[in-house]
Amino acid sequence: MTANPTADATPGEPGNPPTSSRPTTGFALNVEARADADAFAHLVAAVSGLGADIRRASSDGDTRRLLIACSGTDHQVAVRATLAGVDGVELIALDDATFALHETGKLRVQPTAPLDGPDDLAMAYTPGVGRVSTAIAEQPSSVWQLTGRANAVAVLSNGTAVLGLGDIGPEAAMPVMEGKAVLFKQFADVDAYPICVDAPTVDEMVAIGAAIAPTFGGINLEDIKAPECFEIERRLQEMLDIPVFHDDQHGTAIVVLAAVMNAAKVIGRSLSDLRVVVVGTGAAGVACSRLLHESGIGDIIGVDSRGVLSADREGLNPTKQWFVDHGNRAGVTGGVREALAGADVLLGLSGPGVIEPEWLGDMADGAVVFALANPVPEIMPELVPPNVAVIATGRSDYPNQINNVLAFPGVFRGLLDVRATKATDGIKVAAASALAAMVPEPTADRIIPGAFDEGVAEVVAFAVARAAEAEGLARDDA
Repeated sequence: MTANPTADATPGEPGNPPTSSRPTTGFALNVEARADADAFAHLVAAVSGLGADIRRASSDGDTRRLLIACSGTDHQVAVRATLAGVDGVELIALDDATFALHETGKLRVQPTAPLDGPDDLAMAYTPGVGRVSTAIAEQPSSVWQLTGRANAVAVLSNGTAVLGLGDIGPEAAMPVMEGKAVLFKQFADVDAYPICVDAPTVDEMVAIGAAIAPTFGGINLEDIKAPECFEIERRLQEMLDIPVFHDDQHGTAIVVLAAVMNAAKVIGRSLSDLRVVVVGTGAAGVACSRLLHESGIGDIIGVDSRGVLSADREGLNPTKQWFVDHGNRAGVTGGVREALAGADVLLGLSGPGVIEPEWLGDMADGAVVFALANPVPEIMPELVPPNVAVIATGRSDYPNQINNVLAFPGVFRGLLDVRATKATDGIKVAAASALAAMVPEPTADRIIPGAFDEGVAEVVAFAVARAAEAEGLARDDA
């Protein structure tokens, strides 16, 4: 089998088919039915017999409500057909739970002050608001106190690299950006706004980012294809005095670095001793590699769809040339298997099923495998050979989920709290170190906190804010 790592997966953000091998609420069904106890027992047995998983169940007399997790759309079809055929069960409603959740969108704007009558209106809007606008015009820095800018983040996308779905456009990107905004609010109380724009070129995206910047305390770039995403971020950060953070790159890199730090503890190695093979050299692969390099990793070998990035490869773009200039010290050539021979860490940011078990068997004893393609990783955890000591995926149904939500809410919370002007590599390393420290005694099955562990965003935010202050990036009036 020849690996073809062309995609750049974003951990924790699954797309559509290929589907999961395990039931997930990403393919759940909402069921409402009338059934007596015996018929309901038959329904449960029928669902379980198909390998589906009942995640929630409630009843009101003979009315039963279920949330049934399936492994994909074909599995949903099979479950639907089975439910319709259970004797004694009257189906009242049966729909796709994910689509139902997205009906009318996932967020709304709510006022922070009451508007109960003319007096409130006169303060919130005309004539009182004119006095506030005049004050900001006379002292522009007061915008941070007198508007919502200090807690506002733009989630900006052109829809050119949405999840694993590719260039599907800004309209189709909206559910993802709305979801991102919900996570910002849920985990860090940041007011994030989805902004999906018809702007396929670098110049257009830079112009839009610069134009909207006065409204926001930070810009989170999202689902923009490589290599354009690198230049968009670079140019915007050079132009603006607010942080511009491409989460597909740096959120992934922060969580991966934290996980590698703790995986190294589990196998009793230092970062400087590790040779890492990165399969998939898109936005996330490049950012992870650069942050690992910044943190003192021993060696990094990049592998793209044509094979190892080595000195004999001509015509590489600057981001791929980086791997040649900063890694592959032994001059390895060939494909994924050749790169993995004797390696300590596999970082997969590519596509489903591209890694064969025997290739991992060629890695060093006590190997670490991060198979982060979603929803189906480069290799399923149950297939890894015995020499692999630690495995992580982007999925919630296996240990060690590498999920961007561990990073970006806390990173922006910390940046906003001190009104930082940018997010440097030092800030990213500080965030990763804080995440790693939340698991002081890592094990093979726990090298990283869980997304819902208490205090994750707060810990990251504190580390980010202190790092920004130490680097002189915090505004004096914060």
